[in-house]
Amino acid sequence: MSKLRSRFQGTKTAIRKRNRASYPLQRLLQYSRKYRSSIRLATICSVLNKIFDLAPPALIGIAVDVVVKQQDSIIARWGVKDVFTQFLILSILTVIVWILESVFEYAYARLWRNLGQKIQHDLRLDAYSHLQELELAYFEERSTGGLMSILSDDINQLERFLDVGANDLIQVSTTVIVIGGAFFVLAPSVAWMAMLPMPFILWGSVAFQRLLAPRYADVREKVGLLNARLSNNISGITTIKSFTAEDYEISRLAEDSEAYRQSNRHAIALSAAFVPLIRMIILVGFTALLLYGGMAAVAGKMSVGTYSVLVFLIQRLLWPLTRLGETFDQYQRAMASTNRVMNLLDTPIEIHTGDVSLPIEKVRGELELYNVTFAYNGRKPVIQNLSLHIPAGKTIAIVGSTGSGKSTLVKLLLRLYEVQSGSITLDDIEIRDLKFRDLRACIGLVSQDVFLFHGTVAENIAYGSPDATLNQIIEAAKVAEAHEFIMQLPQEYETIVGERGQKLSGGQRQRIAIARAILKNPPILILDEATSAVDNETEAAIQRSLERITIDRTTIAIAHRLSTVRNADCIYVMEHGFLVEQGTHEQLLEQERIYASLWRVQSGLR
Repeated sequence: MSKLRSRFQGTKTAIRKRNRASYPLQRLLQYSRKYRSSIRLATICSVLNKIFDLAPPALIGIAVDVVVKQQDSIIARWGVKDVFTQFLILSILTVIVWILESVFEYAYARLWRNLGQKIQHDLRLDAYSHLQELELAYFEERSTGGLMSILSDDINQLERFLDVGANDLIQVSTTVIVIGGAFFVLAPSVAWMAMLPMPFILWGSVAFQRLLAPRYADVREKVGLLNARLSNNISGITTIKSFTAEDYEISRLAEDSEAYRQSNRHAIALSAAFVPLIRMIILVGFTALLLYGGMAAVAGKMSVGTYSVLVFLIQRLLWPLTRLGETFDQYQRAMASTNRVMNLLDTPIEIHTGDVSLPIEKVRGELELYNVTFAYNGRKPVIQNLSLHIPAGKTIAIVGSTGSGKSTLVKLLLRLYEVQSGSITLDDIEIRDLKFRDLRACIGLVSQDVFLFHGTVAENIAYGSPDATLNQIIEAAKVAEAHEFIMQLPQEYETIVGERGQKLSGGQRQRIAIARAILKNPPILILDEATSAVDNETEAAIQRSLERITIDRTTIAIAHRLSTVRNADCIYVMEHGFLVEQGTHEQLLEQERIYASLWRVQSGLR
């Protein structure tokens, strides 16, 4: 029964995904509802521009009528018999029409482009904001380059369509309606000839759109993989160089780039055929009007002026339709990108913030874990039935072999992951009930994998404390024993650290991370292998600073080096996700179990 239910749920999910992929334009329009007034105004300007753009053929027909009929022309029927005056009126109308066409062209170009920029800006911010709310597991299953492709390239693709393509579709529609109406008014007997190709053109456009959609979806997928490769390689350039893997990476990049090229080639092969085929269909309507309309004018069934207007208008009607190929090409690329962006926005948030506030000044820092069990997706439990107590203001240490679940515990405390069973409380409040900002504001994390942002030393120390003054930043650096080396940098606190802090050594990055935590001044401090990748001298400096900042503060120290945690109030020993020992350093040595064995190995006693 459970298998049947699972299969049914999978089928529903597949249908939901297919439906989402089928209506990208509808999804975009739903998102764009707040821009309705701007869209309406831009559309009006596009329509008016096209109407005034179509007016010159009518003016040419009237001019021909004046030349042929003179005092019996259309204008003469308005009471203006003088030929010069008739041409003067036509000239004035021409000037007005051209000015209005130019005015509305400027208006629609500005409106559509600004609209494209607004939607691009808001969509990127909304997508990134939603991305930040997603749980950590989402990022671990996806590449940075692929996400960058959505936030940058796909959103830019949509903006390019709004710049040009939306206006083209509106103006083509306006052309068909206005000229089609003019034909039935001026020459209903031959109007059907001009309209004859239209059903075939529309059918062909829809057919091409359906054929192109999966091809451009594949193009967007391939460019995402290509960007992922580039992003990954640039981040790992040191490893590539150290292993002399340049040729290997070029070959892998060539494969991804070739896959992208081939995907584009398949789409281009189809889209390039659209215009030539449409031209052949257009030729039928144009030739029919040229022949039968000309014979009607010779026979006197149609005026020469009307015939001239029709010949000009059918070109204005049919030839712009050849641009539909390019427009649909832009449209399909934009819709493929829209699907990817909207799918990101539709990704459900699995871990939601609570609604209980806990001001930082009221936090005591007492943590309690009760029967906590957690497993990463599709894997065995990393933590099983773990219960431990962390008193407020005390320093506790968590030690154990690699893979015992120590760092996972940090992620659970920060609610980067959700426990499968059991509970974690802070000051007797279930952390699921706390607001994310309140929970994470009261915890300072110093990780073994320090991440520094591209910016100055001062900006990185003040990260998370944007209102900090320079004096406060310097004081935090002094406590972290970072001030001395910072003053030796080229621009001191204004020195750019580079991406991920690559211009600094590992120990320097660690001390800046500690200064950042000191400046934040959280009630709870988590040290996740904070001294694992530094030399003895740097470790001693870091230990001195940690001894000062852990006083009267709840501190959780996760460590491989037992010497760094021997003075902790309580040491918890984990093994394969279970809590196997606990006590002070001396108590654990007396127990002669796992901790004592690790201590003897690290201290060189055996």
